[in-house]
Amino acid sequence: MHRIRTTTAALATTAALVLAVPVTAQAAPEKDPCAKRETQVAKAEAALARVTAVFAKQQERVAEAREDVAGADNRSERAEARAAVQAAKEKRAEVAKVKKAQQMRLAKAQERLAECTAEETTAS
Repeated sequence: MHRIRTTTAALATTAALVLAVPVTAQAAPEKDPCAKRETQVAKAEAALARVTAVFAKQQERVAEAREDVAGADNRSERAEARAAVQAAKEKRAEVAKVKKAQQMRLAKAQERLAECTAEETTAS
C-alpha cells in the first residue's frame, strides 16, 4: 500500500510538472531576456521529476526482489532471487547516476537563470 501511494504521488507530480511546462513557456513574453533560461529551468525540473519517478520504481523493484529472497523455499529459488536483487541494484545505481546528473543540470540552469535575473536588475 505504501509503495502504491509513493508511486501515485511521483506520477502525479510528474504529470503536474509536465503540464506546467508549456504554460510556463507560453506565459513568458518575447522581450524578456531571461525567457530562454526560464524554459530551460522548467524543462530541467520536468526531466528531474521523470527521473525521480523512475528511481522510485527501481527502489520498489529492489525491495520486491529482497522480499523474494526472504520468501524463497529452496537453494535454487534463493540463488535466482539473489541474482534478481543484484540486477535490480545495478539498474538502481544506473538510475541514481542519471538522477544525480539531472540534479546537476537543474542546478546549473537555475544558476544561469539567477545570473540572468541579476544582470537584468542591475541593467534596469
